[in-house]
Amino acid sequence: MARATRSASGGLQLTLEDLAVPQTLEELEAVVKNCRKCPLAAGRTNVVFGEGNPHALLMFIGEGPGAEEDRQGRPFVGPAGQLLDRILAACNIKREEVYIANIVKCRPPGNRVPTKEEAEACLPYLIRQIELIRPKIIVLLGATALQYLMGSGARITKVRGQWLGPFYGAQVMPTYHPAALLRDPSKKRPAWEDFKKIRDAYFNLKKQGL
Repeated sequence: MARATRSASGGLQLTLEDLAVPQTLEELEAVVKNCRKCPLAAGRTNVVFGEGNPHALLMFIGEGPGAEEDRQGRPFVGPAGQLLDRILAACNIKREEVYIANIVKCRPPGNRVPTKEEAEACLPYLIRQIELIRPKIIVLLGATALQYLMGSGARITKVRGQWLGPFYGAQVMPTYHPAALLRDPSKKRPAWEDFKKIRDAYFNLKKQGL
């Protein structure tokens, strides 16, 4: 597997740690389910690897599993996930069309933000998912996903709704995490504006047959 490190500028760098790199999502998931690289493994019920279309044009990346996700072993199935499903439906996008994953694949205690150690232990798995899926659009849901993938200095309030990248061949759109919308409904309108841009870009890609 690759190993995630940070450059002086805060950008993500990967170095090859093991030549036996998983060649399919199924192989990668088998590796992840046996992972004990950080303390989160000790408290998990299930690894939440990710799910969706293995050839998705559109990929969503959140922070980490919550209680319901840990129980089911699936990403975004709690209240925030149900809101994401409703937003996708409003965009006329089916959940099964996209791929959904998180920065970390085990639940942090009390749903706290993952530590640097935890995130950097898990990031190589996420990067390999991106390499295998090869999405054209990556949506970063919330500050944690933004900062760990685009640099610690990035601020969601400043860059949400803006196209960033390319990142592993994909254009990147940061927006608020659905959990933030549940806590602060005033964020729903700007988030919807972001999702309209995502929707339009996605359907434009589909129109091009990509």
